[in-house]
Amino acid sequence: MDDYPLLNLFWTMLWLFLWVMWFFLLFKVVTDIFRDHSLSGWGKAGWLILVLVLPYLGVFVYLIVRGKGMGERHVAQVRENEEAVREYIQKAAGSGSVPSSVDELSRLAALKDKGDITPEEFQQAKTKLLA
Repeated sequence: MDDYPLLNLFWTMLWLFLWVMWFFLLFKVVTDIFRDHSLSGWGKAGWLILVLVLPYLGVFVYLIVRGKGMGERHVAQVRENEEAVREYIQKAAGSGSVPSSVDELSRLAALKDKGDITPEEFQQAKTKLLA
Protein backbone atom coordinates (compact mmCIF):
# COMPACT_ATOMS: atom_id res chain seq x y z
CA MET A 1 0.00 0.00 0.00
CA ASP A 2 3.04 2.26 0.26
CA ASP A 3 3.26 2.42 -3.52
CA TYR A 4 -0.19 3.99 -3.83
CA PRO A 5 -0.72 6.74 -1.23
CA LEU A 6 -4.09 8.08 -0.21
CA LEU A 7 -3.78 11.23 -2.33
CA ASN A 8 -3.27 9.14 -5.46
CA LEU A 9 -6.39 7.15 -4.57
CA PHE A 10 -8.30 10.42 -4.21
CA TRP A 11 -7.11 11.63 -7.64
CA THR A 12 -7.99 8.30 -9.24
CA MET A 13 -11.51 8.42 -7.79
CA LEU A 14 -11.90 12.03 -8.92
CA TRP A 15 -10.87 11.22 -12.49
CA LEU A 16 -13.17 8.18 -12.51
CA PHE A 17 -16.07 10.32 -11.31
CA LEU A 18 -15.35 12.97 -13.95
CA TRP A 19 -15.10 10.30 -16.64
CA VAL A 20 -18.50 8.84 -15.70
CA MET A 21 -20.02 12.33 -15.59
CA TRP A 22 -18.56 13.07 -19.04
CA PHE A 23 -20.20 9.98 -20.54
CA PHE A 24 -23.48 10.86 -18.87
CA LEU A 25 -23.35 14.34 -20.40
CA LEU A 26 -22.36 12.95 -23.80
CA PHE A 27 -25.29 10.50 -23.82
CA LYS A 28 -27.66 13.26 -22.69
CA VAL A 29 -26.56 15.49 -25.59
CA VAL A 30 -26.84 12.69 -28.16
CA THR A 31 -30.31 11.82 -26.85
CA ASP A 32 -31.35 15.47 -27.11
CA ILE A 33 -30.08 15.68 -30.69
CA PHE A 34 -32.39 12.85 -31.70
CA ARG A 35 -35.29 14.11 -29.55
CA ASP A 36 -35.35 17.54 -31.21
CA HIS A 37 -38.00 17.49 -33.95
CA SER A 38 -37.17 21.01 -35.13
CA LEU A 39 -33.73 19.96 -36.43
CA SER A 40 -33.50 18.61 -39.95
CA GLY A 41 -31.71 15.38 -40.69
CA TRP A 42 -28.65 17.31 -41.86
CA GLY A 43 -28.68 19.39 -38.69
CA LYS A 44 -28.80 16.28 -36.53
CA ALA A 45 -26.02 14.68 -38.56
CA GLY A 46 -23.88 17.82 -38.25
CA TRP A 47 -24.28 18.07 -34.49
CA LEU A 48 -23.67 14.35 -34.09
CA ILE A 49 -20.47 14.49 -36.16
CA LEU A 50 -19.27 17.50 -34.16
CA VAL A 51 -20.02 15.78 -30.85
CA LEU A 52 -18.36 12.50 -31.89
CA VAL A 53 -15.32 13.88 -33.74
CA LEU A 54 -14.52 16.69 -31.30
CA PRO A 55 -16.29 15.41 -28.19
CA TYR A 56 -15.27 17.97 -25.58
CA LEU A 57 -15.58 21.00 -27.81
CA GLY A 58 -18.71 19.64 -29.52
CA VAL A 59 -20.58 18.98 -26.28
CA PHE A 60 -19.66 22.34 -24.78
CA VAL A 61 -20.65 24.19 -27.97
CA TYR A 62 -23.93 22.25 -28.06
CA LEU A 63 -24.67 23.14 -24.44
CA ILE A 64 -23.93 26.82 -25.06
CA VAL A 65 -25.93 27.06 -28.29
CA ARG A 66 -28.86 24.74 -27.53
CA GLY A 67 -28.80 24.29 -23.74
CA LYS A 68 -32.02 26.23 -23.04
CA GLY A 69 -33.96 24.28 -25.65
CA MET A 70 -32.50 21.08 -24.23
CA GLY A 71 -34.19 21.76 -20.90
CA GLU A 72 -37.47 22.72 -22.56
CA ARG A 73 -37.50 19.53 -24.63
CA HIS A 74 -36.84 17.48 -21.51
CA VAL A 75 -39.73 19.15 -19.66
CA ALA A 76 -42.03 18.58 -22.65
CA GLN A 77 -41.06 14.91 -22.77
CA VAL A 78 -41.77 14.51 -19.05
CA ARG A 79 -45.18 16.16 -19.46
CA GLU A 80 -46.05 13.87 -22.38
CA ASN A 81 -45.07 10.83 -20.32
CA GLU A 82 -47.11 12.00 -17.32
CA GLU A 83 -50.14 12.65 -19.54
CA ALA A 84 -49.83 9.20 -21.10
CA VAL A 85 -49.64 7.59 -17.66
CA ARG A 86 -52.62 9.64 -16.44
CA GLU A 87 -54.70 8.63 -19.49
CA TYR A 88 -53.76 5.00 -19.02
CA ILE A 89 -54.71 5.05 -15.35
CA GLN A 90 -58.03 6.75 -16.09
CA LYS A 91 -58.74 4.25 -18.85
CA ALA A 92 -57.81 1.27 -16.67
CA ALA A 93 -59.67 2.54 -13.60
CA GLY A 94 -62.71 3.75 -15.52
CA SER A 95 -65.96 1.88 -15.82
CA GLY A 96 -64.87 0.16 -19.00
CA SER A 97 -66.58 1.06 -22.24
CA VAL A 98 -69.86 2.07 -20.57
CA PRO A 99 -70.15 5.87 -20.73
CA SER A 100 -71.43 7.72 -17.67
CA SER A 101 -74.78 9.49 -17.63
CA VAL A 102 -73.02 12.87 -17.61
CA ASP A 103 -71.18 11.93 -20.80
CA GLU A 104 -74.42 10.78 -22.40
CA LEU A 105 -76.21 13.99 -21.40
CA SER A 106 -73.44 16.14 -22.85
CA ARG A 107 -73.51 14.11 -26.06
CA LEU A 108 -77.30 14.49 -26.29
CA ALA A 109 -77.04 18.25 -25.67
CA ALA A 110 -74.46 18.55 -28.43
CA LEU A 111 -76.74 16.66 -30.81
CA LYS A 112 -79.64 18.95 -29.91
CA ASP A 113 -77.48 22.07 -30.38
CA LYS A 114 -76.36 20.88 -33.82
CA GLY A 115 -79.98 20.21 -34.77
CA ASP A 116 -79.55 16.48 -35.24
CA ILE A 117 -82.35 15.76 -32.75
CA THR A 118 -85.40 17.80 -31.83
CA PRO A 119 -85.97 19.23 -28.34
CA GLU A 120 -88.73 16.64 -27.81
CA GLU A 121 -86.38 13.78 -28.68
CA PHE A 122 -83.80 15.31 -26.35
CA GLN A 123 -86.34 15.42 -23.47
CA GLN A 124 -87.37 11.80 -24.10
CA ALA A 125 -83.77 10.58 -24.18
CA LYS A 126 -82.92 12.65 -21.10
CA THR A 127 -85.90 11.23 -19.17
CA LYS A 128 -84.99 7.71 -20.22
CA LEU A 129 -81.34 8.25 -19.26
CA LEU A 130 -82.10 9.69 -15.83
CA ALA A 131 -84.68 7.02 -15.00
